[in-house]
Amino acid sequence: MLIREFRVVLPLSLEEYHVGQLYSVAEASKNETGGGEGVEVIVNEPFEEDGKKGQFTHKIYHLASKVPKVIRMLAPKGSLEIHEKAWNCFPYCKTIISNPDYMKEGFYIEIITIHKEDDKGLIENIHDLPPDLLAKRAVLHVDIVNDPVDARDYKPEWDPTKFKSEKTGRGLLKPDWKDTSQPLMCAYKLVKCEFKWWGLQGTVESRIQKVYPRLFRNFHRQVFCWIDKWYGMTMEEIRAIEEEAKRELDKRRGEGEVCGMSEQ
Repeated sequence: MLIREFRVVLPLSLEEYHVGQLYSVAEASKNETGGGEGVEVIVNEPFEEDGKKGQFTHKIYHLASKVPKVIRMLAPKGSLEIHEKAWNCFPYCKTIISNPDYMKEGFYIEIITIHKEDDKGLIENIHDLPPDLLAKRAVLHVDIVNDPVDARDYKPEWDPTKFKSEKTGRGLLKPDWKDTSQPLMCAYKLVKCEFKWWGLQGTVESRIQKVYPRLFRNFHRQVFCWIDKWYGMTMEEIRAIEEEAKRELDKRRGEGEVCGMSEQ
């Protein structure tokens, strides 16, 4: 099992991030859907369990072109459907990613996220890992400004160094933005990945973990650069956007070309 903790700092408050993240998930899903692939929303509803309240989502990702080539070569047609179940009790969120129809117990990814206000990503063990897991964990800081961006992913409108918000005045971020920006928050994302196919375990686990810095970097650049689209929205407005996005995703999967990030 590989364990990585990704720390993503943003020039947002916790309340702002909660709205912006949900809005951006809906928008980014559209960018990843088309030509028979993409996101299918099965469930999106409130839940209450073991004293916790939040929003539960179950999505299926139809993504034949978006998994490592080594898996595409081995997996039968139609088996590359990844299920994502998420329990969002913001500022805590748990996500389980699996392939129950084909790889079953042989593959899963667990992502536990804790969001922290006024934080630069310097808390040593926010997830309270025991010593054995802490020894296996590697920490990676994702910087939406200073990290290099793959040429396939770059768009000027998603560049925090070029974007300036009309509603908040934030933007045109400089290399020292973490020391000069207010507000600040950090998403601590603990990713555990296990892949139990003999002979491919190490290769695939490492490949999957390399995807996450790119995924988190691209997504959070979008969250910030879309701030003028979501800033000031209520949660009721966000839920309405999610419902409309579900209908649009169903339509997009049946038409057009494959969209979004691909894995070579």
